[in-house]
Amino acid sequence: MAARVLHARGAASAGGVLRRAAPCSLQPALRRLTSSNNRPREDSWLKSLFVRKVDPRKDAHSNLLAKKETSSLYKLQFHNVKPECLEAYNKICQEVLPKIHEDKHYPCTLVGTWNTWYGEQDQAVHLWRYEGGYPALTEVMSKLRENQEFVEFRKARSNMLLSRRNQLLLEFSFWNEPVPRSGPNIYELRSYQLRPGTMIEWGNYWARAIRFRQDSNEAVGGFFSQIGQLYMVHHLWAYKDLQTREDIRNAAWHKHGWEELVYYTVPLIQEMESRIMIPLKTSPLQ
Repeated sequence: MAARVLHARGAASAGGVLRRAAPCSLQPALRRLTSSNNRPREDSWLKSLFVRKVDPRKDAHSNLLAKKETSSLYKLQFHNVKPECLEAYNKICQEVLPKIHEDKHYPCTLVGTWNTWYGEQDQAVHLWRYEGGYPALTEVMSKLRENQEFVEFRKARSNMLLSRRNQLLLEFSFWNEPVPRSGPNIYELRSYQLRPGTMIEWGNYWARAIRFRQDSNEAVGGFFSQIGQLYMVHHLWAYKDLQTREDIRNAAWHKHGWEELVYYTVPLIQEMESRIMIPLKTSPLQ
């Protein structure tokens, strides 16, 4: 037994000497052998980091998700008003905006105009529809530059604002068309910032989810951004009051399938915001 142990130790020692000697005599050959054996595996591993299979898609998501029967474009405006100017701001908006809405020479419609009640304070929100898409938008902007009353309105309005921003939107094909409704109602604008690349997935889930939210006619409109902050989704809802909103939303959780759709859509969201809004007296959505 002792002899065997000594023999093994000797072999190990010899092996150790051989391995230590390798850098002088065998290192180039070993390097070539190691490199040739590992390179295909390394190349494959590196490619897996940077190369991903892309499913072919033959059309833009805007064409796949938007309504085919209309070519309407929507503009959503957010105006943050100086607190001391909100009443005066509302007054001039109610005087001027309905004139544009009612004038047949302008291919646009005022869908709704609100003040934010809960959410960002001293804020006005306006939603316009342009029948005919981008050409209609261009036509309206061109005509408004020649409208002296509107020029004066914009000048007076600019002195009342802290900031403003807008987005151009399309409407989802599976949502209700936003049409005038009688009130009184409160409106909720739920805005979702989606992860880039997930708009089609969102649309697929909400095309099924919307059927759970039609019982009380609360669904007003659903939109997704084209210009401005991208991968934004806006859902507009109408409720009699805050308690009705709470009751309707809670009732959805008792419908089989709603919880699954929520589960799969939540991971698509980066940020979300809810505004409760009160319509101005001249808003078509009351």
